Amino acid sequence: MLESVQAAHDQPSWNGSSSETLEANRVDEQQRIEREKSHTSQNIDPDVVIVDWDGPNDPENPFNWPVRKKWILTSVALFGTFIALINGTSMAVAAEAYNRDFGISDAQFPNSYWPIASWALGGGIFMMVLLPILEDFGVRWGYLISYIVLIIFIVPSAVAQNFETLVITRFIAGGCVSLLGNTISSIICDIWAGDRGRTVPMELYITVYLFGSTMGPVIGGAIYQFLNWRWIFYIQIIWYCALIPLFFFTIKETRGSVILKQRAKKIRATTGKKAYTRDELNHIPIWQIVKTSVQRPAYMLCTEWVVFSLTLWSAFAVGLVYLFTQSIEQVFAGLYGWPAYSTGYVQAAVGIGELLGFFVSYANIHFYVRSAKSNPIDPGTPVPEARLYMSPVGGFFGMTGGMFIYAWTSYPHIPWIAPAIGLGMVGFGINIVCASIAQYLMDAYSKYAGSAIAAVAFGENVFSAFLPLAASSMYTNLGYQWASSVLAFLSFALACAPIILLWKGPEIRARSPFIQEARYEHDVKSSVEEA
Repeated sequence: MLESVQAAHDQPSWNGSSSETLEANRVDEQQRIEREKSHTSQNIDPDVVIVDWDGPNDPENPFNWPVRKKWILTSVALFGTFIALINGTSMAVAAEAYNRDFGISDAQFPNSYWPIASWALGGGIFMMVLLPILEDFGVRWGYLISYIVLIIFIVPSAVAQNFETLVITRFIAGGCVSLLGNTISSIICDIWAGDRGRTVPMELYITVYLFGSTMGPVIGGAIYQFLNWRWIFYIQIIWYCALIPLFFFTIKETRGSVILKQRAKKIRATTGKKAYTRDELNHIPIWQIVKTSVQRPAYMLCTEWVVFSLTLWSAFAVGLVYLFTQSIEQVFAGLYGWPAYSTGYVQAAVGIGELLGFFVSYANIHFYVRSAKSNPIDPGTPVPEARLYMSPVGGFFGMTGGMFIYAWTSYPHIPWIAPAIGLGMVGFGINIVCASIAQYLMDAYSKYAGSAIAAVAFGENVFSAFLPLAASSMYTNLGYQWASSVLAFLSFALACAPIILLWKGPEIRARSPFIQEARYEHDVKSSVEEA
């Protein structure tokens, strides 16, 4: 769902659990930090001026911006996330129409889903490969470039004369939306300091991210009810273009390193001095950053049980949002004879549940902060497992319970509101689960959190692309009741992961080389700063 690219030299070096290894690692890390602090005087031209912040209260530092300015920027960024994600699923309700126009059949395979599947796949690939390159230009221009390219590639989707054009242009559009979403998560991390400070903005971001994808069929259905399916894209082009001035004048540069580079460039131009930032002097090649952004998440996914299990759970949860774009139409059209656009409105039940889930996740902040009082390892710091306190509620009651209700109320003689309530419960659980996982990984993995979350985000894109492809055959061959029940049983099994973490979390974290290195680096940096 979100990714923060890590520096290429931050590779894991902790390889054991013995006291000698830990102490050696601690000493090595302290020496490395001290070398970096003395780098200016020992390894660079003495005429070079190092450009940095003018003290901790520098007003140009995004962390020091007024709270009102931060919330305006955050709100606009969240709005941008919402409208961009609508593009992903809004066309789902018009599958029958574009199938007819392009001569596509769903008789043997749900080919009509390929435009959405390619959109999700584009998101996963662009995030891993292009995001590190785009971030070198900064948040502002990365966002604006992605937004303009998105609009450009919606145009050929709207006027496509064959199915292949639609699928290919949707791939690129999905990639652009992924870049937009990850840029917005970067904005939040750039302006809100500390885990506690960014908790609420990140909870809002996850809610809006899910809500945008969920509400796509609702908005698409409202358009398709009165207009041709191509107008779903035409109207998006119109409103996206109308909002360009809002984003152009509101989205400011928030990446600290880019702001400092701009300051250094200005000093060089006006004074002729050799003014550079530390990032410019220690420049890491783009290819190396891209390599790390692909390799490390893949390595963590294969070697870290925590990352692997939580990726499966979060990917399954997000995959359900996209699966519902297929199963809801099949179930409600089959049971009640509703037209496609009306089944799109049912998706709002999932969205309402997601909004309710936000308030439960928000309430968990209180328990998270209180956990700092009972942290035996790092007193005064909240324990990462506190992020998961509400996840069993979301996993067992919300997702599992909701899927069973959706399953066994799917009969023609039962009013439509009953399965809709089940869908709302699933949406409620999905939000809690995704928020808990993202926040837990950020706390537990510290400097490697970006790579852990990148693995999760890639898994979410893959499940979003391929899980719905099984919906049609599942619901046809197993029946509405047992198809949803199979998904409920899977949800139940995956919901056991946080129970294990709540029970044995500290021991599991102690066996992770990534978590341990991040923790010891934090301890060494703190001791160096105190000294």
